[in-house]
Amino acid sequence: MAFSIGLIILMGLAADLVFRRLKLPGFMGMLLVGMTVGPHGLDLMAPEMVGVSEDFREIALVVLLLRAGLGLNRSTLRRVGALTIGMSCLPNLFELAAVVVTAHWLLGFGLVEGAILGAVLGTASLSVVVPKALDYIDRGRGALKGIPTLLLASCPLDNVFMIVLFTFFAGMYGAAQVRLLSALAQIPGAIVLGVLSGVLPGYVLYRLFGKYDRCAQRGALALLGASILLVWLENAHQGIVTFSSLFGVMTMAFILLEKAEPVAFVISQRLQKLRVFAELLLFVLLGARVNIPVIGQVGFEAIAVIVGGLACRSLGVGLALLGSGFDGREKLFCAVSWLSKGTAQAALGAIPLAAGVAFGEEILAIVVLSIVMTAPVSAILMGFLGERVLDKGEPSPYRFKELRLKLGLPRVGARVRSKRYGTVWKVIEEKETWIEKPRLPGNVQDSPVLLPAISLRYWRRDADGEDAAGKTISFRYSQFDPSFNDHWEIVHDWRDSPRHRGV
Repeated sequence: MAFSIGLIILMGLAADLVFRRLKLPGFMGMLLVGMTVGPHGLDLMAPEMVGVSEDFREIALVVLLLRAGLGLNRSTLRRVGALTIGMSCLPNLFELAAVVVTAHWLLGFGLVEGAILGAVLGTASLSVVVPKALDYIDRGRGALKGIPTLLLASCPLDNVFMIVLFTFFAGMYGAAQVRLLSALAQIPGAIVLGVLSGVLPGYVLYRLFGKYDRCAQRGALALLGASILLVWLENAHQGIVTFSSLFGVMTMAFILLEKAEPVAFVISQRLQKLRVFAELLLFVLLGARVNIPVIGQVGFEAIAVIVGGLACRSLGVGLALLGSGFDGREKLFCAVSWLSKGTAQAALGAIPLAAGVAFGEEILAIVVLSIVMTAPVSAILMGFLGERVLDKGEPSPYRFKELRLKLGLPRVGARVRSKRYGTVWKVIEEKETWIEKPRLPGNVQDSPVLLPAISLRYWRRDADGEDAAGKTISFRYSQFDPSFNDHWEIVHDWRDSPRHRGV
């Protein structure tokens, strides 16, 4: 299996790089790699890899939900208000209904199998929408009406909403025709119990992180471990009590975000690194499960199901944006942004086949076909329309985001400790500036070259406790200045320590 993992990593990364150079979503390359090396292609993968793909999918799904929960604070949701709820629910339900009808009519699916397919297809791709939205926010595009912020806030909820519906439809399979209404009636209770199931472990983790451990890496692993156990608990006790562990996972992340935002931010960054590896395995293993001839068998009927669902999804976007104040072109931009398929489909697409659901291979084939059809088109249209439709507001204050991440700099409000003196300071100001690149000794003919730099101002309160008193110092950071990590370390504990209370 070691050879298979190495092959997946190297070929997946290479395909990701090639597709990104072509301005296409990198996960499409990973998907094609899986189809090539899988048992229905060149058969270069060990059978054990396909066997553990379910576990990898579950982990990737948990990481997806944690990242969503850690990125949705109350202030972000308040900025876009009710539009967030509409954009994360209405388009999905319209697409779900369309897929149920067309899959039954064209492919002979039962109602529950069609609902399972609709729940898998009915989400937008985080891997396409989020990077594009963040890029527009950083450049100030769409800032006046908050369109990129709306997409950024709605997309995680859009995914979570349909993932939860998928779990219920999958659980209803088999006896669904007899107990359909009863199962639907259990959904509100399962959501409430799911939220409650995440409250206690979320609060316990928050207390443990603060009392015993300040390492964000271990915190991320502890949060991931607790989330996986919560999902296992739901699966192990399905016949005893019905609750949605997915809402529990989101609740744990939300509690940590509300109680300890600096730590939540750092943990989210650690999970982002883990997500890269999880996503690579996820898409490659999904491609490996695809029975390529089945794609040809479903053919035009599958394309009709996908296109019909997308048409109704776009109609749902239009209804969700009624009263938003967006003009027709801006609504069109939102609609094309909501067409892409990707991460959630990769996490859920092979589950029906593994669970023995009728039409499982057809569902997987349609899911893969939807990713290939929609991801590049949506990404290209988001880039094309965004530059022509979105208003030009004020750029984000974090225009040098890549430099800040590369240098590992703290945000305003974070606390840092001097490695030399052990004193704790608070970051109270950040300024972005341009500096002249140092010239080589003896070379006076080089024309000046300006490079980005970030200046941070630190404050430490006086020992007498007077809030207005204290000392401030400033340091500048660039690729030519001393490293932040040479002299400082970020204090990830969100509570004041006894030595430096009040800092």
